[in-house]
Amino acid sequence: MNIIFLLYDMKYTPLPASVFSQHRQQFMAQLKPNSIAVFNSNDIYPISADSTLPFAQHRDLFYLTGIDQEETVLILYPDAKDPAQHEMVFVRETNAHIAIWEGYKLTKEETTKLSGIETVLWTDNFEKTFLELAKQVDHIYINTNEHYRAKVETQTREDRFINWCKEQFPKHTYEKSNFILQALRSVKDPKEIAQIQHACDITEKGFRRILSFVKPGVWEHEIEAEFAHEFLRNRSKGFAYTPIIASGANSNVLHYIENCRQCKEGDVLLLDVGAEYGNYSSDMTRTIPVSGQFTPRQRTVYDAVLKVKNEATQLLQPGVLWKEFHKEVGKLMSSALVDLGLLTKKEVAENAEAYKKYFMHGTSHHLGLDTHDYGLLDKPMQANMVFTVEPGIYIPYEGFGIRIEDDVVIQSSGAPKNLMANIPINPDEIEELMNT
Repeated sequence: MNIIFLLYDMKYTPLPASVFSQHRQQFMAQLKPNSIAVFNSNDIYPISADSTLPFAQHRDLFYLTGIDQEETVLILYPDAKDPAQHEMVFVRETNAHIAIWEGYKLTKEETTKLSGIETVLWTDNFEKTFLELAKQVDHIYINTNEHYRAKVETQTREDRFINWCKEQFPKHTYEKSNFILQALRSVKDPKEIAQIQHACDITEKGFRRILSFVKPGVWEHEIEAEFAHEFLRNRSKGFAYTPIIASGANSNVLHYIENCRQCKEGDVLLLDVGAEYGNYSSDMTRTIPVSGQFTPRQRTVYDAVLKVKNEATQLLQPGVLWKEFHKEVGKLMSSALVDLGLLTKKEVAENAEAYKKYFMHGTSHHLGLDTHDYGLLDKPMQANMVFTVEPGIYIPYEGFGIRIEDDVVIQSSGAPKNLMANIPINPDEIEELMNT
């Protein structure tokens, strides 16, 4: 039986291999002498029976290789005597049976072209190769999840490797790769920023699509479907995170994801939605009037949130500490809430965090390969870091909340660059587009 293999193709245009090569060089430059580091792909996670979730690559492995395929392992051993062992990647060996049932997998040549790594072996060779190399080193760098929001309850492929490795080499010194990667991944290469910009541009197409679609009687899940259609047709894998399509009182629920209510006349509709492109995330929030026009009260609150967002954006400068930034935004929000009659000056004077009654979440987070991307929060901000800016005011007893969010890149000087500058945000423009 003759099998014709298709040329390898990707849904998105990948970054040049030189980007991933640079990432690896930057990472290896921070390893202790005579160290080896290992990175594993994610598992394909089961649902039940023979059903599985769609595969999503471990972002650290992707950052270092550009490889978007399961059962991939990376070894970095910069002090190896054999130069061919400085960088080694292991990918799943394919065959005619797999090609028919699952589709095409990377060849060794394509793996090199994509990642820039010359030494490519099949995954079945990993264990034997690693055992030989690990005997020669003093330090083994393992990749644990150290993100400040992480709460992992499932054992990962990385976890299984770490447990096995420590059984094999209990007397080696173990180091963590993650803190090196948090610093590296937080500062983006210009080509990475271009991928995020592309994701933002796809998000814009989705938002413009729904502006003429939303009206009283439409269901939240129907709006989600309109976004999904536009994202997929523009070569995105889909949503960068579970979308929030929250109408009426749902707009006060910060992580509302049911998306099952019918939109009513007079509601606001809070849309926290972002497309991904090439595994890079965008993260947008817009709040629009279901009927096509804000009520006077809704408009007043909207204008207040927009003003805080614009002023908060200007505070994102090199050298600023994340914690201090949020304190300053708290002052801006306190002033806005006093103007809206939601707080009194006395309440603000007695409690600097009184604003959290109406604005209870953070203003910004790092954005990149993860929606809540890596970044060391105790380190000053730097140029080419990408942040969201997302203030909100939530008034449950008035039946609505307003949140507005853009994605921005810190510049070496001057105001941050807004990657969502073309997405309608002015309330007059939103109303006009909804009524055209």
